[in-house]
Amino acid sequence: MAAIEDKLIAFPAFFKVEGEKVAIFGNGDEAFAKLRLLSNSRADIIVYADAPEADLVKFAAKEGYELIRAKFDASQLEDAAMVFAGTGDELLDQQIVTAAREFKIPANAVDQPDWCDFYTPALVNRAPLSIAIGTEGAGPVLGQIVRARIDQMLSPSLGPLARLAQQYRKAVDHMVPRGVTRRVFWRRFFTGDIADKVAMGNISDARRIATRILREREEAQGHVWLVGAGPGAEDLLTLRAQRVMMEADVILYDALVPMAVVNMGRRDAERISVGKRKGCHSKSQDQINDLLVELASSGKRIVRLKSGDPLIYGRAGEEMAALRDAGISYEIVPGITSAFAAAADFDLPLTLRGVSSSLVFTTGHDLTGAALPDWARLAISGATIAVYMGRTVAATVANKLMEAGLDGSVSVAVVENAGRADKKLMHGILQNLPALEDRTDLAGPVMVIIGEAVAGATFDHSTPLLEFSNNKLKATIGA
Repeated sequence: MAAIEDKLIAFPAFFKVEGEKVAIFGNGDEAFAKLRLLSNSRADIIVYADAPEADLVKFAAKEGYELIRAKFDASQLEDAAMVFAGTGDELLDQQIVTAAREFKIPANAVDQPDWCDFYTPALVNRAPLSIAIGTEGAGPVLGQIVRARIDQMLSPSLGPLARLAQQYRKAVDHMVPRGVTRRVFWRRFFTGDIADKVAMGNISDARRIATRILREREEAQGHVWLVGAGPGAEDLLTLRAQRVMMEADVILYDALVPMAVVNMGRRDAERISVGKRKGCHSKSQDQINDLLVELASSGKRIVRLKSGDPLIYGRAGEEMAALRDAGISYEIVPGITSAFAAAADFDLPLTLRGVSSSLVFTTGHDLTGAALPDWARLAISGATIAVYMGRTVAATVANKLMEAGLDGSVSVAVVENAGRADKKLMHGILQNLPALEDRTDLAGPVMVIIGEAVAGATFDHSTPLLEFSNNKLKATIGA
């Protein structure tokens, strides 16, 4: 459940004002700012000002807005759909808001959040497309900074493109089935040739292409994206991953992917947990393969969301084989693997000139058998070893490597929940590593990095593994 401070005080919504009376009260800059903002709408704006400044008078006249030179009177609120009090006099603004509330009219007192029934956002206007940025009155300047950045990102042609889409909406509703097929049509409409023609000002060609696509009525084709969610922090998700999550009809996600990342997908997308954790598998890999094929065969576009990178211990090979056998198209969207996030947490160079020039990804379970894996010899020759899912086999990993000839004084870095705000960092040497198996306080995924390059890490925010081992020994002796 989201913390109370993460929930909005004001719910964002768009209020219909076309043809509605909107009353603005004030003579100077405060009223003028609201008038300029509302001039983006089709509201019937009336300004009430007993001593209006010249700029306000000039703008109202130029835009054709009615300006009534009079002091505030409650009768002026009659039939208003919305009221703005920007007189610069706090008490008068509060009087106006109080009167508006008696008439059940939503009102806004400029720079007085406690006297606002609604807040005016910073606005990016690409009519009929609009983007409103609100701060609940906490930081209007911040809203303006964000607005400026978004304004630079969005092409002016988005407005004409959206207006063209309005012309086709009724035909699309009549001719194109709801669901995936209709979403595919609109994706084609808003991207590619149509958008390019509108951007060049060639509306007639854009309309011809749109009409042709509508007549073709292309059936929706299923598609799967195998997406790396990274280590779990929302801001470590790639831009491509964010884009395809907004296109997906269904999101299949693993247990290690936080819901905050899953919820970055399209709001109406179906979400299916297919998480597999030790001793608790909600679905077998074969069941997941079958589900991907079944959903894609029905025309759904699916994001298979995996922790880290899908091609590193993500079982992506089996899923790709199943999709190929079924003739279903798919795409890999790489993610930041936990080893890289763990190294970043420690400022740890995974390769270090003159020390380590190679890197091995492995799981601790590779060392549980009788035979020593080939990569163990690389560790002895100086490679950096990144061990995934290493907590429960830490003792086996350490003992096998030391038996193979790796010095017990080689540096070790350990991270629980790498790359996330709740990460836990530990460090030590190889011979301290077995203590990790006794760490019942570690419930999240654990990454272990072993090698001479680890000595170059920063341990300022890390706890020594030896400290836990010594505390355990003291507790045992005391018992």
